[in-house]
Amino acid sequence: MKKLIASLMLLVTLCGLTAPVFAEEAAPAPAATTAPAAAVAAAPAAPVAAPAPVPNKGDTSWMLTATLLVIMMSIPGLALFYGGLVRSKNMLSMLMQVFSIFALITVLWAIYGYSLAFTTGNAFIGGFDRLFLKGIFDPVTGAVANAATFSKGVYIPEFAFVAFQATFAAITVALVVGAFAERMKFAAVLLFSALWFTFAYLPIAHMVWFWQGPDAYSSQAAADAANATAGWLFAKGALDFAGGTVVHINAAIAGLVGAFLVGKRIGYGKEAMAPHNLVMTMIGASLLWVGWFGFNAGSALEAGGTATLAFANTLIATAAAVLTWLAAEWLLKGKPSLLGAASGAVAGLVAITPACGWVGIGGGLVIGALSGVVCFWGVTGLKKLLGADDALDVFGIHGIGGILGALLTGVFNTWSMGGTGIVDYVNNTIVDTTISSQVWIQAQAVLTTVIWSGVVAFVCYKIVDLTIGLRVKEEDEREGLDTATHGERAYNL
Repeated sequence: MKKLIASLMLLVTLCGLTAPVFAEEAAPAPAATTAPAAAVAAAPAAPVAAPAPVPNKGDTSWMLTATLLVIMMSIPGLALFYGGLVRSKNMLSMLMQVFSIFALITVLWAIYGYSLAFTTGNAFIGGFDRLFLKGIFDPVTGAVANAATFSKGVYIPEFAFVAFQATFAAITVALVVGAFAERMKFAAVLLFSALWFTFAYLPIAHMVWFWQGPDAYSSQAAADAANATAGWLFAKGALDFAGGTVVHINAAIAGLVGAFLVGKRIGYGKEAMAPHNLVMTMIGASLLWVGWFGFNAGSALEAGGTATLAFANTLIATAAAVLTWLAAEWLLKGKPSLLGAASGAVAGLVAITPACGWVGIGGGLVIGALSGVVCFWGVTGLKKLLGADDALDVFGIHGIGGILGALLTGVFNTWSMGGTGIVDYVNNTIVDTTISSQVWIQAQAVLTTVIWSGVVAFVCYKIVDLTIGLRVKEEDEREGLDTATHGERAYNL
């Protein structure tokens, strides 16, 4: 037995002479019997590649579910919400615009949008590594590339991330059309959507959300290198959990500019332009609320604690906004309305979006409650001050709610206000933020989005106007876009 043990130890020792001590050190190739020793030492063998990390099936399932929920937000949710708010002669045209924009942006996202938003380029726009989504799927091995989440060593299939972010891009562009509803050419809507998506949405998404993922932050030097390739606002430390700047402020500013440039509807302020079907609007708002759980909780990219926090905030803050909007309306107008309840819900959803994974429930309640009152003012008092015919109150709700939520994220993210703080990936710890510094960072993100989106939108509208024209003919507007543009009616009575 002793001889056997001794023989085994000798064998292990001899084997150890040719085995690498550390994984990162390449082992020398075995020597040929006639090769000189110097040649052997100069010919290291290729290191064995580490196996690719396997995505978590639970996270992947959640992300696919969240993506479906966001699709439901757009079609049918946003389409019905907007459709019910316009006059009956324009119901079908509104459905058509939202539906077509969703399809258009999804295709553009696959061709170049994803690549420009979520690959390495510079601080303001990405590159072309993922044009036509190339490099994600290997047809030889059948392997799908991974995308990082917010936890080290945790990944999801990149196609899940691609599809999820495609729905964000599509609904953002579709939101814009509510501001100039009932009077813009269908071809102009599509051309503007493609231009603004390319030159406004993609840069803002890259600036706010692009980074190399948590595994790149293995040391301070590595973190500095990773931040050098991150989006400009991300590197500054801007917090936008699910799209306060990227989606809502971005779309709202483009809508407001459009409302001014396209001009007011014929008869605006003189003729009744009440919503034709509040039942449709309520159904649409309800679908938006349900779908928004995918929008917000899905932005955690994992089925974990952060997703549940975002989920709970989305539920509670929205409910608070409904109540405060109704209270303000009841107090000032004498009657609470279904339109007010639906509008309050959307206002709460918008305001909690940038904050939902960064703030505690108390902070979420305050943000939701304030959004109901502030956005009510946005669609009444502020709208009159601006003088624009923002037909479906895109700026009053998405713009004002988005700005409010983005700024208050900086307040309620701090530990003293019940927030989560932020992750220090270098030291693998959670650290606190300070209200003054974080609010200033949030303000920079808001101002950047307002200026960038506004300037780009102005240029895009002018290009469309000079090429195919923005507005339909007066007789077509009076007739209604359903029949004048599409040759159909929403209701054949």
